[in-house]
Amino acid sequence: MLAARRCPWGESPEDMRHYHDEEWGRPLRGDRAIFERLSLESFQSGLSWLTILRKREAFRAAFDRFDVEAIAAYEGSDVQRLLADAGIVRHRGKIEAVIANARVLSDWQGADGDDVLDARVWACATTTVGVPRTQEDIPTTSAEAIALAQDLKRRGWRFLGPTTAYAALQAIGVVNDHIEGCEFREVGP
Repeated sequence: MLAARRCPWGESPEDMRHYHDEEWGRPLRGDRAIFERLSLESFQSGLSWLTILRKREAFRAAFDRFDVEAIAAYEGSDVQRLLADAGIVRHRGKIEAVIANARVLSDWQGADGDDVLDARVWACATTTVGVPRTQEDIPTTSAEAIALAQDLKRRGWRFLGPTTAYAALQAIGVVNDHIEGCEFREVGP
């Protein structure tokens, strides 16, 4: 059996290969799922994605499976609990940002209904982006990611810049940055 052709970053180790083949670039919908991905991407800032990927289940357990209402109700004792949790990245600013962002999203949902984050993120989809031929052809941000980061920041979102927003757009399938020849480029949800 021939080995799959995939983006070079997804070749190894095994957990990155699985993430590339089964998750990255596949459409992800719903406020909770997108909130989780934006939160994890924010935690990744300054670290490797592999670090976050390997801690993802611990993050899910620590942050109530990224239930927005549960996190929005966190108090100081929850921050202390999270800072003591060796299973996650213990960065006070990032932890407090996830809590603040949950409060922003909860208020936003209260005003405009469910899936408001989903609608805003998926409004960034564009068909004008070309197919990257190599890893070097993949940008680190886009006009859509810049607009998304600015919009969320205007609403009070913390710890999310254009590069992190673009990484999230790639991860959830809004942007398809699988390189030319990657057999997972055209795989649907």
